[in-house]
Amino acid sequence: MLYPSIDALKSKIDSKYSLVSLAAKRARQMQEQGDERLRGYVSYKPVGKALEEVAAGILNKEKQDESTIYEDEV
Repeated sequence: MLYPSIDALKSKIDSKYSLVSLAAKRARQMQEQGDERLRGYVSYKPVGKALEEVAAGILNKEKQDESTIYEDEV
């Protein structure tokens, strides 16, 4: 993968693991719903498109609420 570079992505998202999770979720969403947020993409695969959205600053990681309890945590 040449574009976007990992350095550009790491400046937007603090962790490689968070970046992978975020890109995977967004790629799945693009496959199912087909909504693209950029005018043009260099990549033709959904994961590459999601990473381009992160690099452009359109896609950001949401802050997790500490008080939220999920079903698998009970």
